[in-house]
Amino acid sequence: MPNIMDEMSIAFPHLGVYLKYVPKSFTVFGFTVAMYGLIIGIGVLCGVSLAAHVAKMTKQNPDWYWDLAIYLLIFSIMGARLYYVIFAWDYYKDDPIQILNIRNGGLAIYGGVIVGFITLAVYVKVKHKSYRLMADTGVFGVIMGQIIGRWGNFTNREAFGDYTDSLFAMRIPEAMVRSGEITAKMQAHMSDATNFIQVHPTFLYESLWNVMILTLMLLYVKHKKFHGEVALLYLGGYGFGRALVESLRTDQLHLPGTNLPVSQLLGFTLFALALITDVAVRIYMKTKSYEILPLDEVINEKVILDMEAEAENKEDAEGKDEEENETEEKLEDNTEDDTETK
Repeated sequence: MPNIMDEMSIAFPHLGVYLKYVPKSFTVFGFTVAMYGLIIGIGVLCGVSLAAHVAKMTKQNPDWYWDLAIYLLIFSIMGARLYYVIFAWDYYKDDPIQILNIRNGGLAIYGGVIVGFITLAVYVKVKHKSYRLMADTGVFGVIMGQIIGRWGNFTNREAFGDYTDSLFAMRIPEAMVRSGEITAKMQAHMSDATNFIQVHPTFLYESLWNVMILTLMLLYVKHKKFHGEVALLYLGGYGFGRALVESLRTDQLHLPGTNLPVSQLLGFTLFALALITDVAVRIYMKTKSYEILPLDEVINEKVILDMEAEAENKEDAEGKDEEENETEEKLEDNTEDDTETK
């Protein structure tokens, strides 16, 4: 591995990986496309596709989730940005116009998740769907988006940890990162003969952790005890992993007036609440000798009725289209006959 790295390169020395050119953006017809935004977009598309697939697998209508995705995309991005700006206000207070600039990052996942669950609550109220069932299905899309989206941090050279010489240690040219994220520990391991920092790739840790949580969710979805349990698995599993990874990061957002990392505190809180809720519901079901919660039976029946109604509406619409086509064909035939008669 070279001691002087090319400015656009990233390396994992102990894995023998040296990426000579990792762009932050590229140009198409004179328009600059940020890799961060492109990767987030790919994550969203893959996430919605997975949620729609799980919906089909669990005998729901996939179209519900494509419809929901439109609202989630808009409001979750706003929530992710708002969360980040609130807890990084010192950075934006002197130049508020930068709040609108999300091309260089600055989206906090927790903000998007929180607003996403609120958006879902409004959606199911309007559409008369089940919140817990749609949450169970929607979280598959959320975590898939997170798995892919974290690689936007990789191209942006952000969301990394302090100095490490572990197996996954990552080297980034010093000139490519924000000066405020270079710690004294990193500087202590630099020399005049090098131009890089060597750090924990926390984006990679979180992405891999999320792959594990997604795998557990896919294995468990058909064995869940009640609607909402997969959503609890996501919230608790992701929360615990994020809290651990957050302890390594150098760009932590803190609760105002404290040194407490807000995402770490929120992660452990979500883990505790998810675990307590799951155990409480299971105890309640065992006490009542329920194989399935009565409300879940109602939800399942409503899903079947909704699917049947939508199928009937589709058949009616197709029938009307066929009738209209036949009418048009008859009119055309009559017109031709009239022409021949004349």
